[in-house]
Amino acid sequence: MNKFEQLGLNESLLKAITDLGFENPSEVQEKAIPLLLEKDTDIVALAQTGTGKTAAFGFPLIQKIDADNRYTQALILSPTRELCLQITNEIKLYSKYIKGVNTVAVYGGASITEQAREIKRGAQIIVATPGRMQDMINRGLVDISKIDFCILDEADEMLNMGFYDDIVNILSTSPDDKSTWLFSATMPQEVARIAKEFMRKPLEITVGHKNSGSSTVSHEFYVVNARDRYEALKRLADANPDIFSVVFCRTKRDTQAVAEKLIEDGYSAAALHGDLSQAQRDGVMKSFRGRQIQMLVATDVAARGIDVDNVTHVVNYQLPDEIETYNHRSGRTGRAGKLGTSIVIVTKSEIRKISAIERIIKQKFEEKTIPSGIEICEIQLFHLANKIKDVEVDHEIDSYLPAIYEVMKDLTKEELIKKMVSVEFNRFISYYKKNRDLSAQSAGDRRDGATRGGNSDGGATRYFVNIGSRDNFDWMSLKDFLRDTLGLGRDDIFKVDVKEGFSFFNTNAEHTDAVLDTLNAMHLEGRRINVEVSKNDGGSNSRRRDHNGRGGNSYGGRNESFGGRAPRGENRGEGAPRRDSGRDSGRPPRRSDSSQSRERRPRRS
Repeated sequence: MNKFEQLGLNESLLKAITDLGFENPSEVQEKAIPLLLEKDTDIVALAQTGTGKTAAFGFPLIQKIDADNRYTQALILSPTRELCLQITNEIKLYSKYIKGVNTVAVYGGASITEQAREIKRGAQIIVATPGRMQDMINRGLVDISKIDFCILDEADEMLNMGFYDDIVNILSTSPDDKSTWLFSATMPQEVARIAKEFMRKPLEITVGHKNSGSSTVSHEFYVVNARDRYEALKRLADANPDIFSVVFCRTKRDTQAVAEKLIEDGYSAAALHGDLSQAQRDGVMKSFRGRQIQMLVATDVAARGIDVDNVTHVVNYQLPDEIETYNHRSGRTGRAGKLGTSIVIVTKSEIRKISAIERIIKQKFEEKTIPSGIEICEIQLFHLANKIKDVEVDHEIDSYLPAIYEVMKDLTKEELIKKMVSVEFNRFISYYKKNRDLSAQSAGDRRDGATRGGNSDGGATRYFVNIGSRDNFDWMSLKDFLRDTLGLGRDDIFKVDVKEGFSFFNTNAEHTDAVLDTLNAMHLEGRRINVEVSKNDGGSNSRRRDHNGRGGNSYGGRNESFGGRAPRGENRGEGAPRRDSGRDSGRPPRRSDSSQSRERRPRRS
């Protein structure tokens, strides 16, 4: 039985919900939908980005709309054009089986007269950005004097973007007896002021704690010297072969500069900031949604309203000026119940900000070290091996195989595998052998109550195991599986890093024989588990845990093959292996996204 049936929704909505594949309502939907259906009331709903707020207000709103009456009955305000269009599309999908319901999007950058014409033809629901809505009211192109519902979505973001006066003016134009539904991730003073001035005894719904971060996002920070910030970003990307991320910078200038460096160094990246035209912005977002871009470098303002599924990492290349903004950044990952990771790159002088963020989001950070070159090489090597194993063979190659067999006939199976993998591996190992450790001095005892493992990594063994996220493990579940299987204590297994087809973990050296003997004798769903001692120790510093004693994190994402991103050198251009160029791959270079002026090297398939 679909659990949405228990919330009081009508048959038309339930049919649309079934089509969309929704089965279990999220917490904010479970709390908000019955309440909004039962009575006409004002509510303040506090829930993180990505928790299903659009459906939480969209379903009850559609059910309460009079489809036979064409006048405007509901206004939904959202912070950006992107989010405005997204909400409009979702409302249309929810209401597709209800004849006569019309939803119109109103936003800047498009024809105001055409939008006014659509509304005049009859729009029970208008989804608008505050600036364009105020403009239409001033010109007399829209009438909201009789609306029954006003929804403020992402209210804190709208106010952070400077829309306070517009929102106040719009609410003042609307009737006093309407129902106002305010949805927000955080509750800053300006949001509280709006609720006090324009809402009548609002009921409050809170998912988690006020201003808290999402429970599906893990938080980690890396301390580096200021001059190494960009190199650290590249190493973190290389250490996560399947990364699909948003990288945040403070300014438009830094955003553009970092994106251009990444593109030059062979990464699939693009910039998103306020100096882009709407056409350029749309082009960037289309490429990002299609995963042609794996590292979207953005300012906070430009990234507001972005709702892209399966973002694996948010990278804070620079922390925001306003610490509260961190919550919005990290909300871009770990959406719809999926796990995500928020990474912060800081210098020693910025470490104090980590504690401030921890207090706001009510979650703890794990301090980690920038991966060593050898560790990155090993991760990339196993990633390549898994990609080769899983690749679908295009049988167009069959006609070429006899000639290829002839070329390879004197090679043994072992020699062939070594040579094939070495084509990619040699470039990385030659680069990273020359490069220094990037990790700056540890944050030390900065954090009250922080715990450390009793042994340094020098007395620990790191292992490679051939199970990962494709086997439905994240770092927590894999740690529990290993602990229960091996009969070890919680703190005996640490530095658990889960990739798609493999993982790494550490134990104290005294457990090495037991780990190898026990796990190598096991099968998981018919597949033999293979465990080997890894050559790297998982980081050059002693092991660290967060306040909860956690020893690892969940990795995931979308990156290229082993050679998919080859860093160019710490002083860019100094002999590091490069991503396949047109000359090396047999394909010509192609132009990058419309927001960039330089040529991008082709992506590996």
